[in-house]
Amino acid sequence: MSTIGVVHTTKFKYDKPVIASYNEIRMLPVNDARQHVRRASLDITPSTSVDEYVDYWGTSVTAFEALNPHDSLTIKADSVVDVFPAKEPHATADWAKLASDKVLDNYAAFLSPTPTTQVPQEVADLAKEAAGDLPPLEACVAVLERLRDQLSYVPGVTNVHTPATSAWDVREGVCQDMAHLGIGALQSIGVPARYVSGYLYPLEESAVGETVSGESHAWLEFWVGNWVPYDPTNRCFAGPRHVVVARGREYGDVPPLKGVFAGAAASELQVTVEVTRLA
Repeated sequence: MSTIGVVHTTKFKYDKPVIASYNEIRMLPVNDARQHVRRASLDITPSTSVDEYVDYWGTSVTAFEALNPHDSLTIKADSVVDVFPAKEPHATADWAKLASDKVLDNYAAFLSPTPTTQVPQEVADLAKEAAGDLPPLEACVAVLERLRDQLSYVPGVTNVHTPATSAWDVREGVCQDMAHLGIGALQSIGVPARYVSGYLYPLEESAVGETVSGESHAWLEFWVGNWVPYDPTNRCFAGPRHVVVARGREYGDVPPLKGVFAGAAASELQVTVEVTRLA
């Protein structure tokens, strides 16, 4: 087991006071079978009203309003999470089960591509070729490896809303693009797949207490009788350095912060993520 601390700070500065802002936050890690949240808190300045709920995809959401004029907005999410060792990946479904009416019905949302995860025919053909006659688990890994071979990790070429087709056209992108492309490719061969948003402690070897600068990270999970987490950017199954915050069909279901403000001001955004190995 590893214990990871995450401090995610988002600051907006406006060149003149805005009248009000309305926002949703998805920055607090989930409690599930592979991780336990020791503590998690949000500090929002300013804020006049806060509401908490769980969205359709099972993600904890904090909605808040700032209804008094303000020239800055700061959100600080502070969490400590125990992440348990990853189980050996395994499949309990064969191709016949994946094609069954029950699976097609129960996992319809994760079998149907969105405009962001829809892949071009070239990628679907690549996925079919890579999967070959392999069983589902091995086929999924082969598809994701083949895709990764074709993509260079290059920040700044795309953004979180870039469709998979655009990232494929330039063969460049970041973790969100690789997750979107991987999801679409797996769906094209009949495997349910979903987007995962969270954090990654980037050092494989480090001293306890070492804090590093990080950022939000994205990977995916595919269903082969059970959900298997895989990080296509780093060519590995997600493990004790991965902290899950949210799951959905694509980035649009899980943005860390989404909102609007009223007023004519221009805004300047600053985001920092500090990740600490605590045990």
